[in-house]
Amino acid sequence: MEKKGLGLTSKILLGLFLGLVTGLILYFVPSGMIRDTIIVDGVLYFIGQVFLRAIKMLVVPLVFISIVNGASSIGDIKKLGRIGGRTVLFYITTTAIAISIALLVASIVNPGITDGGLDLSRVVTQEVEINESVPIVDVFLDMVPTNPVSSMVNTNMLQIIVFALLIGIGLSALGEKAKNVSQLFSELNELMMKMVSFIMLLAPIGVFGLIAKTFANEGLTAIFPLAKYFGTVIVVLLLHAALTYGGILKLFTGLSPVRFFKNFFPAISVAFSTATSSGSLPVTLDVSEENLGVSKNISAFTLPLGATINMDGTAIMQGVATIFIAQVYDIDLTFAQILTVIFTATLASIGTAGVPGVGLIMLSMVLQAVNIPVEGIGLIMGIDRLLDMTRTAVNITGDAVCTLIVAKKEGEFDETVFNGENNYNGNKLTSKPNIANESAN
Repeated sequence: MEKKGLGLTSKILLGLFLGLVTGLILYFVPSGMIRDTIIVDGVLYFIGQVFLRAIKMLVVPLVFISIVNGASSIGDIKKLGRIGGRTVLFYITTTAIAISIALLVASIVNPGITDGGLDLSRVVTQEVEINESVPIVDVFLDMVPTNPVSSMVNTNMLQIIVFALLIGIGLSALGEKAKNVSQLFSELNELMMKMVSFIMLLAPIGVFGLIAKTFANEGLTAIFPLAKYFGTVIVVLLLHAALTYGGILKLFTGLSPVRFFKNFFPAISVAFSTATSSGSLPVTLDVSEENLGVSKNISAFTLPLGATINMDGTAIMQGVATIFIAQVYDIDLTFAQILTVIFTATLASIGTAGVPGVGLIMLSMVLQAVNIPVEGIGLIMGIDRLLDMTRTAVNITGDAVCTLIVAKKEGEFDETVFNGENNYNGNKLTSKPNIANESAN
């Protein structure tokens, strides 16, 4: 029998581990030209950025093409509205649950209260730019693009999604009159997914470079002064992923959460290393189809939308950070203020770009809503990059769970692919999902 090599999942996991070890070793190496210029800011930066730029390159065309193709393939506008309603309801509900759990756990752990008090002089603070809250009306108004080309250039995902949906619905309404255009988008979608499979061959090396550079610069020493805050966020993120997502998946689909996490791991690892939901979207789309057995018709709609409005991991950070900063400044939050935090953080997730560091901008809006000093954000900036990676992984996990549930409800899910031994390896599966409703759509 032919000996099988390591699969992509194993290679990425190895890249994560080696990157972590290499980064921590480099952190304790004295600064110098070889360490800083040649290794960290040279080799590691280069290989990490090549991979990150490669997947970012595909985000806008892939989202646009896949949503147009998915919307036109669904055909029935009522069905599209039903899918959209279920998707948005799931995202908003889980975000509210996420921040509620965060507030509850943080109130029990009290991360801002330490024995002897928090020594603020040991924490490197940074100047914080205060952003004014955007009216909710403007958030929804900004969804409609005045110039679609400008939206694509500026990577405004919500505007791209709206424009692509209109084209897809139009193609569906025209039917045979626009069959050549519909066929073109279908072929372009296949091309984009093939390009993703090529780029994923670089994933293990790219993940190694990104992780190694991060830990070479950050190390773990920055965590110690804020260990209670850092640990609380991590615990709540893991609880939400395992209990909320795992429980909802089991409840509504009967599928194994353990197998889900195993199948979805390649996308989780890319999201962790890049710390960007939008940037990891090409991989999330491909893994959802190839490993989870979800139809393109569903994933092309739910995943790009989730990368834009589903920020459960970020909401968890906001909840814990709000309690932490309030306790540091000796501010007692009332029940009404806690409800305000839940409401504000949930709405703040709508229309926020899925890019690194955006959680701090959203947090400033939440803090202002309950009159907590925004300058407190400076206390957590030093370790936010490490938390950003973890919460991004949680964000896209929620996107995938929602996609699975919607696909199962709509009959656009192949359980044999989900339960099969075929793991995503950077290439298309030899056998395509046999989804009952796909031929009808």
